[in-house]
Amino acid sequence: MGTECSRRGSLALTLNIVAFTCALSAVTTSFWCEGTRKVVKPFCTGPVTTRQSYCIRFNSSNINDSRLVQYVWESGEEKFLMRKFHTGIFFSCEQAADMNGFNCRDFKDIAPDHEKGVLWLCITAECLYLILLFTGGVLMWLELCPCLSVMNKLKLNAFAAMFTALSGLLGMVAHMMFTTAFQLAVAMGPEDWRPKTWDYSWSYILAWGSFATCMASAVTALNRYTKTIVEFKYKRRNIEKKLRIKQRLLEMDLPEQMWDMYVTAVPASREGNAGPLDLPVNGHNPSTGAAYVVGLDSMTEPQGEAYC
Repeated sequence: MGTECSRRGSLALTLNIVAFTCALSAVTTSFWCEGTRKVVKPFCTGPVTTRQSYCIRFNSSNINDSRLVQYVWESGEEKFLMRKFHTGIFFSCEQAADMNGFNCRDFKDIAPDHEKGVLWLCITAECLYLILLFTGGVLMWLELCPCLSVMNKLKLNAFAAMFTALSGLLGMVAHMMFTTAFQLAVAMGPEDWRPKTWDYSWSYILAWGSFATCMASAVTALNRYTKTIVEFKYKRRNIEKKLRIKQRLLEMDLPEQMWDMYVTAVPASREGNAGPLDLPVNGHNPSTGAAYVVGLDSMTEPQGEAYC
């Protein structure tokens, strides 16, 4: 049983570490949402010897000469580019004009002014999610320390389950708030940022995976705590039952050598009969008159660890 308890505690701690790693990776990356933006191609600058697909070319390289008539060869959809972008809680990055590399800016500058409160609540909830999840992991790690008493381990287990479950709820709220903030930015954000197409990306999947793993860790820790409480109550009932039986033996003025012994099950019940327990009177069975046998085997404490 001790090995099983240790495995359950190690499983809860492992799930907590996985949840914290996924959450930290999701918060610090900017791939919660990604998609494309339809933008007009910029004018080509400098001498243009070959046709470039990412800018509009004139029929003359001297664009400052007002005496020349400049012709633009691109028309229709050829005048537009589909630039990729990806957005996270803190940053939004978009492909550069030459389609090489990404230019990033703060996401709070993109969110509508009257909806920035939702974004700040999202950031605060994500930070609290990480703090509480880390605290729960530390408590689970301390609980596995063999130098602590049973009651101290039980208290640590209860607090670890509480912190982990609370962090999971905050994480769920934070993820939903970011979804709301991003959709508001898509609908009412600046014109030079609104995407044409978008979808959720791998950071968003990591965030919800972290939430699921966090709740699994909390359930595992809570299951361990509940199992321990049930075992304690069961053993307490057994001890109280033995003490009541011993008290009745003492009240019946039995011989002194029987005062510190526990009675075994009724002999009749061992044969399959379900009769009531007939306590011995002066060492003899009241129903048969035969000498009553007293033993210790079936009334001893149950073996195994008290804490699980």
